[in-house]
Amino acid sequence: MTMLTQFPIFQQAWFVDDLDTSIQTWSDTFGAGPFVRSPHHRCDTFTYRGTDQEADVSYAFGYLGDTMIQFIQQHDETPSIYRDMYAAGESGYHHLAILVNDFEGEYQRLVDLGFEPACRLYADGVDAAYFDTRELNGAFTEIHGDPPRILQAFAMWRRAHELWRPGDSPFMSRT
Repeated sequence: MTMLTQFPIFQQAWFVDDLDTSIQTWSDTFGAGPFVRSPHHRCDTFTYRGTDQEADVSYAFGYLGDTMIQFIQQHDETPSIYRDMYAAGESGYHHLAILVNDFEGEYQRLVDLGFEPACRLYADGVDAAYFDTRELNGAFTEIHGDPPRILQAFAMWRRAHELWRPGDSPFMSRT
């Protein structure tokens, strides 16, 4: 079998019912954080399984060691890669993500391997796509572009985690 990816996993993501509660729990329990929140995030371009349906979602991003932790909360019932796995009130592991420097090349490679692209988007100057790999790993697999600006933001969030101490606020302003 050809490998799904040769890139390291940089992010683990969970679908949750409440961002702030999840942030506080992970901060208290695992020492994750601080987290940057992106409420009611909108994309510049977006497709979900061949449609332009974009669900109303909020995100939070923080670090635990070298791994980015993402929480996703969907505020509506629009069909989405999140509702593909979880109904309202349910939560659980959703996807892993890899950073790629040749987004179009990696996207096409995964399509050529037979993986179904369930969602593709462009937001904040970055391409991302989610492939439905649930039969393989029980979750979606995201490929995420790595332009310098986004790598700098991730590095700042990672550095904030290194400096974060128990008792500090688990919430961080997005810069």
